[in-house]
Amino acid sequence: MAWLLLLAAGAVEIVMAVALKYADGWSKPVPGVIGIAAALLSIFLLARALPQLPAGTAYAVWTGIGSVGVAVLGIVLFGDSPSAARLLCMALIVAGIVGLRLIEN
Repeated sequence: MAWLLLLAAGAVEIVMAVALKYADGWSKPVPGVIGIAAALLSIFLLARALPQLPAGTAYAVWTGIGSVGVAVLGIVLFGDSPSAARLLCMALIVAGIVGLRLIEN
């Protein structure tokens, strides 16, 4: 159950970042409010997962899901560069997340 909470926290972290991008420097209040609500929900879900998981692993997975998810959506939604170097870096983040999960005690 803790891993599902952590995955949900990472997904909501992605919503937060995309909403804040759409908030356009707080000039659009609705996406800004969605971003704040998503941030609070993400932290709540992370906090619920942490008692059952190693803190370092959980935090790395949470931030990794958010980082890779936002980078992918940046490419899809905002025209960010899909260069080979960026994709390789995202793959390294995913490899690190998988590695941490596999060696978890």
